[in-house]
Amino acid sequence: MQFHHHGYVSQNPRVQAPAGIGLNRPEQLPEHMDVLIVGTGPAGMIAAAQLAQFPEVHTRIIEKRDGRLKVGQADGIQARSVETFNAFGFADEISNEAYHITEMAFWKPNPEEPENIVRTARPADDPHGISEFPHLIVNQARVLDYFAESMADSPSRMVPDYGWEFVDLTVHEQGEHPVEVTLRRAVGPEAGRQRTVWAKYVLGADGARSGVRAAIGRSLEGDKANHAWGVMDVLAQTDFPDIRRKCAIQSRSGGSILLIPREGGHLFRMYVDLGEVQPGEGAKVRQTTIEEIIGNANRIMHPYTVEVKHVAWHSVYEVGHRVTDKFDDVPAELTGERSPRVFIAGDACHTHSAKAGQGMNVSMQDGFNLAWKLGHVLEGRSPESLLSTYSAERQVIAQNLIDFDKEWSSLMAQKPEEMEDASALEDFYVKTIEFPAGFMTEYSPSAITAAAEHQELATGFPLGKRFKSELVCRVSDGNPLHLGHLATADGRWRIYAFADSPAAGEDSQLSSWARWLHEDPHSPVRRCTPTGSDEDTLFDIKVIYQQPHTEMEVNDAPRAFLPTVGPFGLTARDRVFGTHPERDIFTERGISRDGCVVVVRPDQYVAHVLPLSDTAGLADFFEPIFLDPTG
Repeated sequence: MQFHHHGYVSQNPRVQAPAGIGLNRPEQLPEHMDVLIVGTGPAGMIAAAQLAQFPEVHTRIIEKRDGRLKVGQADGIQARSVETFNAFGFADEISNEAYHITEMAFWKPNPEEPENIVRTARPADDPHGISEFPHLIVNQARVLDYFAESMADSPSRMVPDYGWEFVDLTVHEQGEHPVEVTLRRAVGPEAGRQRTVWAKYVLGADGARSGVRAAIGRSLEGDKANHAWGVMDVLAQTDFPDIRRKCAIQSRSGGSILLIPREGGHLFRMYVDLGEVQPGEGAKVRQTTIEEIIGNANRIMHPYTVEVKHVAWHSVYEVGHRVTDKFDDVPAELTGERSPRVFIAGDACHTHSAKAGQGMNVSMQDGFNLAWKLGHVLEGRSPESLLSTYSAERQVIAQNLIDFDKEWSSLMAQKPEEMEDASALEDFYVKTIEFPAGFMTEYSPSAITAAAEHQELATGFPLGKRFKSELVCRVSDGNPLHLGHLATADGRWRIYAFADSPAAGEDSQLSSWARWLHEDPHSPVRRCTPTGSDEDTLFDIKVIYQQPHTEMEVNDAPRAFLPTVGPFGLTARDRVFGTHPERDIFTERGISRDGCVVVVRPDQYVAHVLPLSDTAGLADFFEPIFLDPTG
């Protein structure tokens, strides 16, 4: 973490100095704003937290409740989400309070006594070590709290505007703030009063019954629910030995349970099978009482018992798999001709069962994907065409989620005796572990993700997939660090230069590339960085040498990796790395010994891999992404 470069800091360095809108942020919801976010769920809050790092962008986030969420329905936090939390600065804190899933138990009818269940498998949660981050369980409300803290500590000093309900919107063809939004006061003495605000862009993150989605004429399409589940967060006395272990439990006749231990050591969640829903009986099933849910749970878990002492929360839901055809307001026939003004994210555009633990996680990646793009466009860094990539990228991911969840939900609802393979459920869990961990997302080639023409130069960094971190050693102080963990959610692009074999200070392809990057007017750094800004304003550029850090001096690195920052023009010496003595990143990530360049987007996905010799290719890639700041 870098601070002091603007002067001595004695308080919490995570509280950034106010800037832009944060210097005089209107306390009350104003009439005009750049971005209006509707809904303080996971998609809305991560979008707000990312936009809070763009202090020249005036963002407001509204919520019809009168305050923070107290009890959240989602709780599963995949490793990819923890990786994202790390970029926002709170992965360690939330991990410390969360329950860590390290293995999953599978229970089925005992062949000798089929009325009883017995443990049949206990695979590791991440048997292949696909991430160094943990799989967590923690209340959704706490996730939102951490994003709220990140927003409040940002240069924008953003806080939610509680007590405002979305009513409707109209997109006008002209005007600086073309989206007219009608809101209604939801709480307090003025409840029911309507008012109009105007925004440049609107994000609807307002859930499965999204008013924003309806206002732009989108609808959720897909399967109707045909299977019901009761879910409860409880404290209970039980003799079930795996009550503190994630479990999939299948009984012979009573249905299935997905058991999720919760944070704090005693609370646990159960998704309890309530059976198929017959046509027209949905309303009746939703009236299932907590006593009936508990009774079903005990029948499924026989011979074990669960004596519930306290119910923190419970609900009944029907499994449905639905997604919208687009995630913005541009008609299909005008795609590429008109820029979007209104977007939807999270449950507003995809719904599915809760048992795969994907809803909150995928929703957050929706918000992360869109927010940095809005920041780039509104600060004048990028053209409006950048915003069209949001729907194109995320709709495909949502459909992949629906397809995965259909198969998982079907297997969970199936009776063991109906399965052709007795181990089908656990086999599917192990085989597809990369998906629920959040690492199957792979964006197709687009304006911001290049084709895999040079993928052989860095086979461990697949184009379109998230940048998978690895250990390196920082030359300036010898600290072993995870390279990817140094990337913060600050809206900057990452450029990682992997050196060819000569050491620092020697002539090489790397030194020629670095000279071009720092000096040539066609380089993206020289062309795109606004005059008077820090040299690393838009790009975080790091170099990784093939030698151990003990075999070089940081000052031998090219000037491109030693930028000056802050009003005093101090040299940053934290961008130069050597290999780790036990995990050579060149070997671990399949990086060519001839060196290469890996470009990573602000949302941590690999955008390009190029040889060090292809400076023109790097310039061409960024040319349509960044506008010339001189006009």
